[in-house]
Amino acid sequence: MQQRILAMLFAIVLIGTFFFIVKTSTLNADMLLVNGAVYTLDEHNTVAQAIAISGDKIVATGSTGELMRRYPGVMAIDLKGKTVLPGLTDGHAHILGEGSRIFNLDLVGTTSPQQIAEIVAKRAAEVPAGSWIMGRGWDQNDWDVKEFPTKELLDNAAPNNPVKLRRVDGHADWVNSKVLELAGINATTPDTTGGKIVRDASGNPTGVLIDNASDLLDKAVPKLTNEDVEQRLIAALNECASLGLTQVHDMGVDLQTIAVMKKIIDEGKCPIRIYALIGGAGETWNYYLMKGPELGYGNNMLNVRGIKMYIDGALGSRGAALLDDYSDDPGNKGLTVNTEEQLEAVCRQAIEHGFQVCTHAIGDRGNNIVLNVYEKVMKKNSKDSHFLRWRIEHCQVLQPSDIPRFAELGIIPAMQPTHATSDMYWAEARLGQERVKYAYAWRSLLEAGSIIVGGSDFPVESVNPLLGFYAGATRSDVKGYPADGWHREQKMTREESARAFSQWAAYGSFEEQTKGTIEVGKWADLTILSKDIMTIPDQEILSANVEMTIVGGKIVFQK
Repeated sequence: MQQRILAMLFAIVLIGTFFFIVKTSTLNADMLLVNGAVYTLDEHNTVAQAIAISGDKIVATGSTGELMRRYPGVMAIDLKGKTVLPGLTDGHAHILGEGSRIFNLDLVGTTSPQQIAEIVAKRAAEVPAGSWIMGRGWDQNDWDVKEFPTKELLDNAAPNNPVKLRRVDGHADWVNSKVLELAGINATTPDTTGGKIVRDASGNPTGVLIDNASDLLDKAVPKLTNEDVEQRLIAALNECASLGLTQVHDMGVDLQTIAVMKKIIDEGKCPIRIYALIGGAGETWNYYLMKGPELGYGNNMLNVRGIKMYIDGALGSRGAALLDDYSDDPGNKGLTVNTEEQLEAVCRQAIEHGFQVCTHAIGDRGNNIVLNVYEKVMKKNSKDSHFLRWRIEHCQVLQPSDIPRFAELGIIPAMQPTHATSDMYWAEARLGQERVKYAYAWRSLLEAGSIIVGGSDFPVESVNPLLGFYAGATRSDVKGYPADGWHREQKMTREESARAFSQWAAYGSFEEQTKGTIEVGKWADLTILSKDIMTIPDQEILSANVEMTIVGGKIVFQK
């Protein structure tokens, strides 16, 4: 009898303790967001009205009335029907590159090399003789004459300044004679492995260097100072926050950039989280092989746990490695910028030291090479491929037999929806009617069991993640062309497009337990929009504005 009474008392105390903990913990909140349309993207795809935040974490979701009763007296922000998504992530971008775009000449949307020459001439009149003029964004596919430009235009525009203009995709440079002279590039300079110096009929450089050939310019181009890097990072990161991004997967950083990132994090100047990938084998990679992955720096603002490799070039400059010739350039199958042996060696190092590998591959031959190397290294090391979460970045052109291999091997396709809507005007000319069916093949990959990490590749495309969301769900450009989508059979649903920029991106950086959905215990990383992009007509998505961006419970942008 006494034992029964003691057991009952113990149960009462246990139950009382449980309810005390629940009651006291749920009263702990610093901020409420109420009267919203909260797309949690949890496993039930719950749509709530309100969120309670304590510190940097979400402590409750539910109806407005429920949370107002549970947390009396807590500061409440009335969303007035606005839409809340899990904090949006750009799963493939270049922060320093975007910062440099802000500070240098922006050539996106230019319609001729002559127009660019006028822009350069104007800048040359503003800066001292001998100072460098740099820019990015030209694309010969946007011109009436769709051919690479030549150095003479730049020579005339800026006779007293070195000029270096990067193509929109970052895979070619257009320079003037001064740059070629400073870099020691002439008719006798051989092409680099994985690169091409474009030449005239006499063998002289025309001023365009493709892929690895651009490395020949490195000794001439002035290096950015730490102050330069800091200015550019801060400008780009604040732009990201203003457009609703709460994290960026930064593809290709070095020791200098990482050091400056840490500085601005320590000084409270970094508004969003950064998942950093080391830019290829070399000094930075060797340093981190000794150090190991760096996780959770600055209260989880920075992680360094992967390496970004390249296997080929880009489709627009005909450097993507194809299995068969380019349809509009017979005899050309593109470039491989690293060998299989080089990629395999890095993959072996990554497995040994606990790093993720993310490899740029655009052409069907490039993707096939990477899949084969990944599979070989994984099998030889008996590693669970799903644990490694190795990725292929871009995956723009695939042969059908390779599509199911992604899910089978646990390899994540990281893709940029706006690449499809930017390239669709000329992609079929490059690939032909049959190959283009398996270009930007989101639906085929999803149906084969893959998830997709969504990104923009900025500054190649716009930073704005809503453009990526829109492109993923419509496969139309911002003018609504084509009305039913380019190869509409490859569209994502709106839910899939949203998950690509949130939950699936979090999985791609090993962070799905702490971010990517709006659930209790996860970081309070939230993107608040003026319109419900999950339900409004397609074209209205483009007019949705970011009202607020919250990272770790802190408002880092407010309209």
